[in-house]
Amino acid sequence: MDRERIEDGFTITDRLLSNHEDTPAPPTAAVVFSTLVAVSGSFVFGSAVGFSSPAQTGIIEELGLSVAEYSVFGSIWTIGAMIGAVMSGKLADLFARRGALGFSEMFCLVGWLAIIFGRNALWLDIGRLLMGYGVGIISYVVPVYIAEITPKNLRGAFTTVNQLMICCGVSLMYVIGVIINWRLLALIGTIPCIIQLSGLFFIPESPRWLAKAGKWKECEASLQRLRGKDANISKEATEIKDYTETIQKLSEAKMIDLFQKKYAHSLIVGVGLMVLQQFGGVNAIAYYASSIFESAGFSGRIGSIAMVVVQIPMQVLGVLLMDKSGRRPLLLVSAAGTCLGCFLVGLSFLLQDLQLWKSSPFLALVGILVFTGSFSLGMGGIPWVIMSEIFPINVKGLAGSLVTVVNWFGSWIVSYSFNFLMLWSSEGTFFIFSAVCGLTIMFVAKLVPETKGRTLEEIQLSMNSFHNQS
Repeated sequence: MDRERIEDGFTITDRLLSNHEDTPAPPTAAVVFSTLVAVSGSFVFGSAVGFSSPAQTGIIEELGLSVAEYSVFGSIWTIGAMIGAVMSGKLADLFARRGALGFSEMFCLVGWLAIIFGRNALWLDIGRLLMGYGVGIISYVVPVYIAEITPKNLRGAFTTVNQLMICCGVSLMYVIGVIINWRLLALIGTIPCIIQLSGLFFIPESPRWLAKAGKWKECEASLQRLRGKDANISKEATEIKDYTETIQKLSEAKMIDLFQKKYAHSLIVGVGLMVLQQFGGVNAIAYYASSIFESAGFSGRIGSIAMVVVQIPMQVLGVLLMDKSGRRPLLLVSAAGTCLGCFLVGLSFLLQDLQLWKSSPFLALVGILVFTGSFSLGMGGIPWVIMSEIFPINVKGLAGSLVTVVNWFGSWIVSYSFNFLMLWSSEGTFFIFSAVCGLTIMFVAKLVPETKGRTLEEIQLSMNSFHNQS
């Protein structure tokens, strides 16, 4: 078969198939700065997640909200996030990556201001809904933008900084929230919004988006700026141009097109990782950590602080290992750790019910810390990294929106149903989570490709080759 002819209309030159030079590209100031501006949005994401827990007592006392009204305030942002996720891919394709980030931050900023000046539950709910909408867009656009601007040898680590900054945002809100008033805490939440809105004027647009839009000169200028003024970008620019021109020969993608056989592998991997990430219990543990510790007979305050202490160092370790060990090994170790952690928590509740071991609360603490550390190492950030890598540019917007919606919908299902599951059986709930994490190990081993050290074009070609062989 002619090596330049690929089934289903994919015609890629041999340059893509043979380009395996291992000369590592150094991180330039432009790439580092652009990544930092982008992940300011991730910090907004984390701040929004972490705000509701420390602010709960102050808001209820000052505004006289019932627990039910505060529950609406805490959870309504997930609905906003699902709406934002549905539109995220289209907005990123229509307004470019920088435009979509700026658009999302405007909603987040207005949302924070509505909470700061809110005098009743309605204004707080509106603010939280607007923030959720903005975060739903951010959760897709940030990893995609970073993946599209970074060289292949740094892409994994830089994209994972997205998850690290989410963790930092959550942790900062937890720590500061116990000291200051909730309105001042919300005011602090506006700072990363302003930082990103200001920084967007000084960073380049994604060269791959510019190529898709037919702006070849701007694409090369952006790539040159990102790789350094003395860097030779001809090979990378040619790869992007060849691949983009080939993809554009295909018809405009519609949602129904995602379910064609040629995209099946990418879609199964992208959606599957998000489903397994959420149904492994991460948001149940994140949102209800204090109550889990207290139910197990341990101090909720000490347990929550211990989670923060474990979470950030493990996230940093994941960033450092991402482009050295690869995605698959980290995912396998992370999934195995979350499986063990949930099993230990379930065992703690079982021993407590049977009154067989007086130290079972300590086992619950160990289990949750093992889960938190393991999740931070890989399952937290890598599904978003892989999502940003595996979809061809012509369907990336639609596919990314679908994957992001699945993630947020799974988050809502688990966080909503968790209390009911705990009433049914505390140990049973965590044994279910452990089983899901066990399934994740098999899923990663069988289906998830290794994307370390490969250009986006090479990854997407290999995904198409998997379809041709199946």
